[in-house]
Amino acid sequence: MMVQIVDVQLRGGYRLFLRFDDGSEGVVDIAEVLPLDGVFASLRDRAVFEQVSLDKQWGTICWPNDLDLAPEPLYERVTGRDPNQLPSRTIEPGHPGTR
Repeated sequence: MMVQIVDVQLRGGYRLFLRFDDGSEGVVDIAEVLPLDGVFASLRDRAVFEQVSLDKQWGTICWPNDLDLAPEPLYERVTGRDPNQLPSRTIEPGHPGTR
């Protein structure tokens, strides 16, 4: 199943509130999900981290400089469920999640 993030909100620190297209939602601490070094080192700067936005075309969150995170591990972190084990959904042609 392909999950998409439909809403993102800052929650303080490196925490983000995420809502997914199946209605699941919760808070995830990005500093616990990935090391803030290497390509993600710029996210240690709060001003950069707070520029998080929703990429509606890909259904995920992103930052300047083409940084983004796949929605599936974030979904698993928030819900405790593997999105690959969920029932398939049909995605209409032209839907933002169609790649």
